[in-house]
Amino acid sequence: MAAVLRPYKESVPTLGARVMVDSTSVAIGDVRLADDVGIWPLVAIRGDVNYVSVGARTNIQDGSVLHVTHKSAWNPEGFPLLIGEDVTVGHKVMLHGCTIGNRVLVGMGSIVLDGAVIEDEVMIGAGSLVPQNKRLESGYLYLGSPVKQIRALTPEEREGLLYSAKNYVKWKDDYLAQDNQNQPNSSSC
Repeated sequence: MAAVLRPYKESVPTLGARVMVDSTSVAIGDVRLADDVGIWPLVAIRGDVNYVSVGARTNIQDGSVLHVTHKSAWNPEGFPLLIGEDVTVGHKVMLHGCTIGNRVLVGMGSIVLDGAVIEDEVMIGAGSLVPQNKRLESGYLYLGSPVKQIRALTPEEREGLLYSAKNYVKWKDDYLAQDNQNQPNSSSC
């Protein structure tokens, strides 16, 4: 069963090499997925009124929702959704018109709102709310609703950010290989 990649007006999702979009997920419009991205079951990515960019080796886990903010008189550029490389987005996360740096972990059930900027090497604890236009400084653990800086990340936790992304690339590759074995006449995304 093929993933749902839907156009919106003139915009069509674009996929890099070795991308997996689960067949239960949907990507609509101007969605740009770089190499080795994994989009897991029941993810909705809507790049209809602005664009979504997901960096290499990033994984978006089950039930997450990714959207953008339209351009308007008060906000001429709107807010695209920009996600860096080697990012782990946990289950049921909502990302809306924000910027996520490289090597970030967004914990399960978290919400990150318009204009928020998450710098490189940040961990956001499960169930956290990152308010509109909030900036999270590199190298820290954040937790809460609204999110608060808790403490500096340990060297092991920083290494763990990359470890998580690499594991998800491996698992994504396992799924792609299995899909290719089970359906030899179909092409992967």
